[in-house]
Amino acid sequence: MQVTKRIALVAHDERKQDLLSWVRRNSDILAKHNLYATGTTGKLLADQCGLSITRMKSGPLGGDQMLGAMIARAELDILVFFWDPMSAQPHDVDVKALLRMSVLYNIATACNRATADFLISSPVFHQPYEQELKNYEAYIHRKI
Repeated sequence: MQVTKRIALVAHDERKQDLLSWVRRNSDILAKHNLYATGTTGKLLADQCGLSITRMKSGPLGGDQMLGAMIARAELDILVFFWDPMSAQPHDVDVKALLRMSVLYNIATACNRATADFLISSPVFHQPYEQELKNYEAYIHRKI
């Protein structure tokens, strides 16, 4: 992971204002990095914060899966995903898959404001970082 991070910003509808507030507060830091977001969230953040953000499709239309594929290809370093624990999502399986990919490929993941605050204020955030990846080959070849 280089000094310039590749950061995905995602929020469910009920958490978009929370993410917007967090991004506004940290826009000077975030502007130095490569930002990605799912459709509606990306438009909101770009319009309201003036940041350059590469937009994927909306989450329910495949945006979460697009970000998951980027993680698998080592094209994302950090996932900030303010998900709504109180509302059922029509694309819940995609959400779960995205979070699974972030754990599988050991990328920093913040699912709430407190964790996002700790992540962005960490000294490690502002320097290169060597990610350790678990070798899952034994899982693939085990008998079921």
